[in-house]
Amino acid sequence: MSHLDDEKIALIAMGEPAGSDADTQHLVECESCAAEVADMSRVALVARSSVVEGDLEAPPADVWSRIHGELRLSDAVAADPAADPASVEAEPESESIPAPQSVSDPEPVSEPDAVDAERERHRNRTRIRSRRRSSASVWILAASMALVVAIGAGVWIARSLTPSSAVIASAELAAFPDHPDAVGQAEIDDDGDGRRTLTVTLEGDELADGDYREVWLIREDGQALISLGVLDDASGTFRVPDGVDLDEYRLVDISFEPVDGDPAHSGDSIVRGELDFA
Repeated sequence: MSHLDDEKIALIAMGEPAGSDADTQHLVECESCAAEVADMSRVALVARSSVVEGDLEAPPADVWSRIHGELRLSDAVAADPAADPASVEAEPESESIPAPQSVSDPEPVSEPDAVDAERERHRNRTRIRSRRRSSASVWILAASMALVVAIGAGVWIARSLTPSSAVIASAELAAFPDHPDAVGQAEIDDDGDGRRTLTVTLEGDELADGDYREVWLIREDGQALISLGVLDDASGTFRVPDGVDLDEYRLVDISFEPVDGDPAHSGDSIVRGELDFA
């Protein structure tokens, strides 16, 4: 009878859909393979529970370097976050090897005794093969669980290093009388590190030949304004300069501008709206 290979036993023990109907029937009929799957299932259960409640084993030193390179992280986080500088790897204890026993010449045995001896040797070979396969399956399962932990750690680290962006203000941009079909929206985003961006969308306007559209922040009293850039498409995102007080410059304006070399506002506003801070 051919047995299931070590990799398939480990995958079945982890709950993966790796076995066929024939493999399932084999597990019903083969006590040896069924026992190995049961042992591996207990190992998997301990491994999963230890990920949540116990202390994790430190992954190999090259795991973080591969994660670092794959995610293209900066040199500031090149050091392995799981490394313990005070830890010292212990030398593995050498396994004791029993001294060989002297083998005397076998005594003549009767035919029934010879049959029993052959059966015993077959059972011993089966037990040795089962132990070897169990050991290999344990290593395969342990490597699989270590890979899962390493991938989870890499995802968590990548997320923790990526600043989270949040919308801090928005505005509905109303049309001016000369552009009754225009409608727009604006949002201010803060990335958590103090960098702010303005995203605007504009629909319903018609761009005349020789004109372009420009995005502005205007002071509430209308006495000062800041140009953020040219809106080439229906939407665009612009960096808000550091130091600009959005409580003061809270009007968002999009205007038509002629190509005349004059950086001042043309006075031909398409839409405008006041930022509302949530």
